[in-house]
Amino acid sequence: MNMIEKEKEKLEALAAAYGVQPSYSDIWGNTNTIPPETLEQVLGAMGVDVSNPQEALQHVEHRSWNQLAPPVLVASIDQLPAEFLFQVPSNSSPGALSEKKLQVRLEITGENTSSINHSYHFEQLNFKKDHQLDGITYQCWSFPFPTALPTGYYHFKLTVAYENHKHQQTTLVVICPEQAYLPPALQRDGKRAGIAISLYGLRSQHNWGVGDFGDLKEFIRWAIGSLHVDVIGLNPLHAIPNRQPYNISPYYPSSRFYRNFIYLDIAAMEDFRSSPAANEFVQAEATQDLLAELRDSDLVQYERVATLKLQVLQRVFQTFLEDHWLEKAGITEHSRQFQTYLQRETALLDNFATFCALEDSFRQKDPDAWAWRQWPKPFQDPTSQEVQEFQQNHWQSILFYKYLQWQVEAQLKEAQDLAQSMGASIGLYHDLALGSDPGGADNWAYSEFFVPGVTVGAPPDDFALEGQDWGFHPPHRETYRSDRYSLFVQEIRKNCQAGGALRIDHIMRFFRLFWIIQGQRAKNGTYVENYYQDLLKILALESDRAKALIIGEDLGTVPPQVRDALAYLRIFSYRLFYFERDDQGGLKEPGSYPPYALAAVSTHDLPTLAGFWIAEDLSLRNSLGMFPSEDQFHAALQKRESEKEEIVQRLVASGFLAEEAGNDPILHAEISDELHSGIIGFLLSTPAKLVVISQEDLFRDTRQQNVPGTVTEHSNWSTKMYFTLEELWQDPEVEKCVRVFRHWISTTGRAMPPYS
Repeated sequence: MNMIEKEKEKLEALAAAYGVQPSYSDIWGNTNTIPPETLEQVLGAMGVDVSNPQEALQHVEHRSWNQLAPPVLVASIDQLPAEFLFQVPSNSSPGALSEKKLQVRLEITGENTSSINHSYHFEQLNFKKDHQLDGITYQCWSFPFPTALPTGYYHFKLTVAYENHKHQQTTLVVICPEQAYLPPALQRDGKRAGIAISLYGLRSQHNWGVGDFGDLKEFIRWAIGSLHVDVIGLNPLHAIPNRQPYNISPYYPSSRFYRNFIYLDIAAMEDFRSSPAANEFVQAEATQDLLAELRDSDLVQYERVATLKLQVLQRVFQTFLEDHWLEKAGITEHSRQFQTYLQRETALLDNFATFCALEDSFRQKDPDAWAWRQWPKPFQDPTSQEVQEFQQNHWQSILFYKYLQWQVEAQLKEAQDLAQSMGASIGLYHDLALGSDPGGADNWAYSEFFVPGVTVGAPPDDFALEGQDWGFHPPHRETYRSDRYSLFVQEIRKNCQAGGALRIDHIMRFFRLFWIIQGQRAKNGTYVENYYQDLLKILALESDRAKALIIGEDLGTVPPQVRDALAYLRIFSYRLFYFERDDQGGLKEPGSYPPYALAAVSTHDLPTLAGFWIAEDLSLRNSLGMFPSEDQFHAALQKRESEKEEIVQRLVASGFLAEEAGNDPILHAEISDELHSGIIGFLLSTPAKLVVISQEDLFRDTRQQNVPGTVTEHSNWSTKMYFTLEELWQDPEVEKCVRVFRHWISTTGRAMPPYS
């Protein structure tokens, strides 16, 4: 082996130590080998010194042996380790070490239990191996892993002493359930149905131009009362800047821990009702005219709605301060509830609210300062003296943003409570975005948890021949692990609140992500692995604690082991009617869908059923110049006709469409009543325990919520629902769709018990 090959081998070994894959197979089965310079750039972005791979490898080895025990240990309760390993530096042989009377003590502290102490005699210890490193002999020992510990988080404080040496370290031990939570209604042969909406798109005579939590409650009353669904799916409600068109995507949030205040139903707030200033402002003629204009707008006007709501909410908050918070107000029940909320949220909320207040302050000075890296250098560090002084001097502005999140949480909980009071076993189904805006709150507060200079995307496939770059930084897996996954736990825990199910966008992130060096073409990226076993087990624990079903969005390039691991943990797969195909490429029959899955027609990034049928998506993409040539556009149209024919034939063969109806030429021009009923019946008849139909597919809306690859070219994330909430109760077209849906969920045993 020559020198170049040796250096390449060392580089690949270093890459493997940090989870960087040296090659990957694409969707067509081709193997793509990653060039050494890309491996070096990815490792460099992680903070690894690649100038001398041999030294960098030694650093990895030192990191492993220069610790008494690992910082975190995650295990399933059905597969607990037989022993707990630790290691100590010693130049003695194992026998010599026994003469030094090795003493081992373990103090176990649970979340709500008193400490448990163990002492291990030398006879209870087991010598495993030794290791030479820089002239030092490290010895690895073990003792029996403590038994009878229920699921939960534990601190194992280990003390090892011998001669004049004493080593001490605390390991976070996470004991997780065997599987994620499954609601009783879905156990055994249980199946349920749901409807998905984009909350921002709800229309009513009372909202302020965007769907709010008051609208959500009304929609819940209609959906459970009329459709008899158990689930109401929502778009991600994460906090976003509400700046059009660049910062309104719910999948590119400022924070994944907190939610968008724009969804607040202000009129329902206790402090609004008791605020003369806020009511006077709202009742003013100019405000009423603006509200009417925002309601009548075909699209959600994020910036204008957010500006108006902030103007009112600031007045509401001032009333809260005067009546419940400032010294002259004394202590009230309202202030006690807020204080309890603040004590529970601690630093997580401090960081978010401080960011929001800083963002306001700097945007007043420079309206174009949208990203925190445009701020003065000292304010880019959350721990700086300047930021601490800002927090002291602007406490009221920071408290305002904490107050908004308190109100958001309260109103969202009311919506979930309403759904459950009406008999829903799941109720609200939330969505957790894959990443966050590099210029937003999470990246400011936790910058060390993200890898700069790199973005996340996807390799080339049939939908994006050049690959995709999604524009946000990947998580730093080593930082997450050394922090004992505390930020990951908070992320899952916060997003499970006020809901019975959580969809994890691109759950392959737990296994690996496709990294792209900033400034390079997406197809030149590579995959970086994550500590998926730890993450999935913790996900199961948090799912069990929150009593929340987990759905993993596993579309795209999915290695077989991913779905195997998800199925083992009872994390639901995400199956789309368009994509479910057999080994020969044909549409699957309904009986072949897996039971532990959520089945749907489409997603926000794909054409709606009605839009697909008239090729609205292809015509739109062509008008936006997204086809390289007219010939390719026409080829896509021809392929669509074949896909439609395939769907018709599958429905006929499966008994969901009469053969004579399948031969009707009009069927290929539009979604007929028979075809619409057949596709809904097909999905609801699958073994998938959950089937969720979007309101667009229920009502045959042709408009797509998002066209990937566009920002200014198309009005994404702004489309309002075709029917108003008031019309849902009385429009004959709505009633026709309701009858079809209700027929199928009754026929397939998916209706909730009160309506069976």
